[in-house]
Amino acid sequence: MAKHRGRGVATINYPIGMNLGGDPSQALVHSNPTGKFTVSLSSIDLGQGMKSVTRQICAETLGVPIEDVYVDTADSDTGPHCMGSFASRGTHRVGNAVMAAAREARGVMMEAAAEELEVDPGDLETDGRGAIHVKGAPHRSISVRDVAIAAQFRQGKTISGRGIFLVPLSDVDPETGEMSPATCYAHACQIVDVEVDDETGDVTVLKMTSAYELGRAINPKLVEQQLVGGSWMGMSHALYETPEPYYPDTREGPRDFNEYLMPGPGDICPHDIIVLERPAADGPFGAKGPGEMCANPSLPAIANAIFNAVGVRIDELPITPERVLRALRERGRSVAASRAW
Repeated sequence: MAKHRGRGVATINYPIGMNLGGDPSQALVHSNPTGKFTVSLSSIDLGQGMKSVTRQICAETLGVPIEDVYVDTADSDTGPHCMGSFASRGTHRVGNAVMAAAREARGVMMEAAAEELEVDPGDLETDGRGAIHVKGAPHRSISVRDVAIAAQFRQGKTISGRGIFLVPLSDVDPETGEMSPATCYAHACQIVDVEVDDETGDVTVLKMTSAYELGRAINPKLVEQQLVGGSWMGMSHALYETPEPYYPDTREGPRDFNEYLMPGPGDICPHDIIVLERPAADGPFGAKGPGEMCANPSLPAIANAIFNAVGVRIDELPITPERVLRALRERGRSVAASRAW
């Protein structure tokens, strides 16, 4: 009886979003009289950081400080239309819609500022700190707050914008029916090192090493944390989570989340991550977003590592100690039978 170490590799090519009816997302951006901006969405932040990313996209496009932007993900009754937070589409689809809405709102803001400063809107620029300057003459400036006040109380303008992003429908080859279901893809490669105990069937994940190509990392720290959390979820799917453990009687299954098996903090392994930035031509500031591919490579990489360690291929998840032991015993019987023959 011994513990065996193995290494597994998995690579993925993941399509961003869908191409069903253009996969639309919409956004609204407006300013209040103090020069603070609100982004209205029906796109829900599931904890992946979409509010932070869309806030950054809006602030950068408007040319205002990020602390002057608030993101409201209300609901589908009061917010603009969105297909939903799935298919790894949030950063790409929603980010593009927010950028379009912010561009329109910025245009109104610059027109209002131009009227106050008595210049052409094209002669103005924002400094990202809450002020608008005349190009080449920084002493001639006005704050975004004063522009918002002037627009709403003197000029009769609403500093607001509407944005929608639609994926162009793919051309279809009349001869073959070939088409392009996605406009951009994210990529990843993960290497997992495991230790397998051939007496108990226990699998311990020792280390993960990953490289992710996801366009541009708008918020690098959020990306890193999402990749770490996603790989942990992938490990959980691969080795732990199931509604029905292997018992003949379903009454032996977990009754609540106290009995539902998941990895704890002590099961987290060291994880080295490299983020490769290859900006997408149609992404907001080149971003695609990590999304579901955070967890996807962990499952096959772990299965491959187990095969490399003990020579058994398990194709049913989760890979529990019971399944590892059954596979080892079956392999032992097969080897014995072949020798006898």
